[in-house]
Amino acid sequence: MSTPATSAAPAAPAAAPKAPSSPFMNGNVIDGKAVAAKIREETAAKVAELKAKFGKVPGLAVVIVGERKDSQTYVRMKKKACEEVGIASFGADLPDTATQDEVLAVVAGFNANPDVHGILVQLPLPKHIDEQAVLGAISVEKDVDGFQPLNIGRLAMKGREPLFTPCTPLGCMVLLERCGIPIKGKRAVVVGRSNIVGMPAALLLNKRDATVTVVHSATPKAEAEAICLQADIIIAAAGQAQLVRGSWVKPGAAVIDVGTNPIDDKTKASGYRLVGDAHFEECKAVAGAITPVPGGVGPMTIAILIRNTADSGERFITGAVKVSGAGRQRKGLAKLIPTREQLASPLPLLAAAVGVAAGAVLQRATAGRR
Repeated sequence: MSTPATSAAPAAPAAAPKAPSSPFMNGNVIDGKAVAAKIREETAAKVAELKAKFGKVPGLAVVIVGERKDSQTYVRMKKKACEEVGIASFGADLPDTATQDEVLAVVAGFNANPDVHGILVQLPLPKHIDEQAVLGAISVEKDVDGFQPLNIGRLAMKGREPLFTPCTPLGCMVLLERCGIPIKGKRAVVVGRSNIVGMPAALLLNKRDATVTVVHSATPKAEAEAICLQADIIIAAAGQAQLVRGSWVKPGAAVIDVGTNPIDDKTKASGYRLVGDAHFEECKAVAGAITPVPGGVGPMTIAILIRNTADSGERFITGAVKVSGAGRQRKGLAKLIPTREQLASPLPLLAAAVGVAAGAVLQRATAGRR
């Protein structure tokens, strides 16, 4: 007799993606505070070593224009972080009525100050001040925020490295790396294309050999979802509360949430709570790793800032000021004929050399391009 046919056993349900094993993760949730604390600890050790060997410490100058409460809060946090690791703090607190030339003069002063190794201009600036002109005036060797055009340009170029990288995007990369999440050869999607986070994050992922796609406000929502579903890594930086849903996330993908958005919540004394650009609970149920808001990317921004400042201080204090593949330290004219060894000086320094107000020079330079 023939054996009766038996139906195939039902397929076992797919196992839940296993989160990377890391001391900086609780299940599949990345602890940004713990990673940031480790970076601060490493930075404090470097600062202490510089002080012991050379009797000097790195210095950070913060320029703030106006009285925005959020900006004032951020500046206080940065000064406190400097104190905790032994970095010297310098500051210039200018009124809303400060002119662009006055801001440029302050930046030029810090450029020339040998005790200042990092300069940060707190954004946003008042509308009457050209943000790009001010950022472009910061010495490339002291641009610890990473927004000076030369640093951004080097970040975008193959075979070049910037002296400094914007702190929040670099913080995202460090979170991935410290948690053992691979980037090379992976598909990465950046949601958002801002100059502060989105585009630098895409450039950093590209430098780390990921295959990168950027989706933004002009990308149809259905298409954005389909693209994200293919990603091994999603950087959510659109500035839109809970835009990235669980249905957008491939099982096991890493979701790095840069957003900080207030939404109404009557259960809170403040009447609101902070959420990210990703829907945390939905995405957490699918992702292999995810950052919370708050407590994820946020703590990394200041940690990277003080690390950048310590690195800059080390270059100046040791006399190295050495850049690998990113260009050279600005030199004085040794010859009457300019060479590639001589980087262009910031506008305020050129203006001061010829006794002309920087704002007037900028106005004349741009008049012919309008």
